[in-house]
Amino acid sequence: MRKIALATTLLSIGTLLVGFQKPAPSIKPLPFPSTHKQPLRVAQANPPAPQVEVPEGFLMAYKALPADYHTPSSRNPNKIALGRMLYFDKRLSKNHDVSCNSCHQLDKFGVDHEPTSPGHKKQRGDRNSPTVYNAAGHFVQFWDGRSPHVEHQATQPVVNPVEMAISGPAQVETLLKSIPGYVEAFKKAYPSDKDPVSYKNMGDAIGAFERGLVTPSRWDDFLNGKKDALTNPEKQGFIKFVTSGCLTCHIGPQLGGHMYQKLGMIKPWPNQKDKGRGTLLKDSTFDMFFKVPSLRNIAKTAPYMHDGSVKTLEEAVLLMARHQLARELSKQDVAEIVTFLNALTGTIDLRYIKEPALPPSSPSTPKPDPN
Repeated sequence: MRKIALATTLLSIGTLLVGFQKPAPSIKPLPFPSTHKQPLRVAQANPPAPQVEVPEGFLMAYKALPADYHTPSSRNPNKIALGRMLYFDKRLSKNHDVSCNSCHQLDKFGVDHEPTSPGHKKQRGDRNSPTVYNAAGHFVQFWDGRSPHVEHQATQPVVNPVEMAISGPAQVETLLKSIPGYVEAFKKAYPSDKDPVSYKNMGDAIGAFERGLVTPSRWDDFLNGKKDALTNPEKQGFIKFVTSGCLTCHIGPQLGGHMYQKLGMIKPWPNQKDKGRGTLLKDSTFDMFFKVPSLRNIAKTAPYMHDGSVKTLEEAVLLMARHQLARELSKQDVAEIVTFLNALTGTIDLRYIKEPALPPSSPSTPKPDPN
């Protein structure tokens, strides 16, 4: 009985304690901020800068590169394949140590980056080796224009005593006929020729290969209507290029390669040892006249000028303005023009220029001659 009375007492005390507890406060949700009173701010990206507009008239003197420079005759896969082999073959030099690619390196935008190139016995000529890329589109070949096209030009270094130094066309033909693989390749490329292995056909085949050495760039995309293919600084650089007078000589698909011009037209060029076409024609009226170089891939083909005497593109731009246009460009002007010139760097087709396997020599193939 006592246990029951104690339990009843404790239960009564617990009930009294519960009764005296304060009720838990009710939690009211915070009001959602009114979008009318405090509008939400959403971060926005900066709007794109307006495109620099190039006046249409500035583009009238320019055209995009063609897909290639083939003629109906040169567009022959057998000729092209033969020309590619000949281009890389060092046996076409007296000591078997110089090929076309030695001075015109296709993986370096067609140059060797030397002021003048080493040839037979490390001799050097007087002139810089220009790039072969897009050269088939030039109106003549060599700095002085002594070759009318790439097919003729390709025959000249082989028999030049300073360059590849083979004694003459007959020796070239003897060499090629001593290599059975070349005999077969010439027959495939020139099936209608009674004697297909010839000095002339050698040049023709190399020329066929070179007619496919074309390097389209973003500049071509821009000329073809893609207005955002160039950046605003590049467009501004082109405008500066035009307004500075550079288009006087550098126009057309090649931005050059289409005319002769006197070096030092306004202010005499400091080094006049090489007279250019004046020497070729034996006429002082043409002293210091050279073929205007193309500006395609110009940022990748230093050094510059006919003698390779100018090391940087900035210096070349400054000197051309001074000696050809009587203009002294500021550093900012030069920088803007160089920015545009960098946009002329094109794309090399690595599959097209891949070095091929060469046909093996025979016991009768002339041996290297270092003398």
